[in-house]
Amino acid sequence: MTAAFRNKLETFANQFPDREYTVEIVCPEFTSVCPKTGQPDFGALTITYAPAAKCVELKSLKLYLQQFRNEGIFYEHATNRILDDLVAAVEPRWMQLVAAFTPRGGITTTVTAQFKATHRAE
Repeated sequence: MTAAFRNKLETFANQFPDREYTVEIVCPEFTSVCPKTGQPDFGALTITYAPAAKCVELKSLKLYLQQFRNEGIFYEHATNRILDDLVAAVEPRWMQLVAAFTPRGGITTTVTAQFKATHRAE
């Protein structure tokens, strides 16, 4: 299932691969489904990364994230799966995903996952 989702992600060449800079992408309308209740979950995703050779193409990211609308998945799993898929596609220097979900039963949840490359291929 992850490979099928991941295949939606496209990238393009970073024209400034030697420059350390960050890209922040905010997706305020992320939706998935609670695997326990079948009810929709809503959240805002903030993806921040330092690109190396590639950047994520935004339309493909939108289409990738839309696949979760019918996916029964816990917040923690969705956050880490999205991060893993983005890291596999983009191969960034580092990346962070903050997933802030709307209240459910009076409880809000924010999940933060990070990746940092241990070495960089030149």
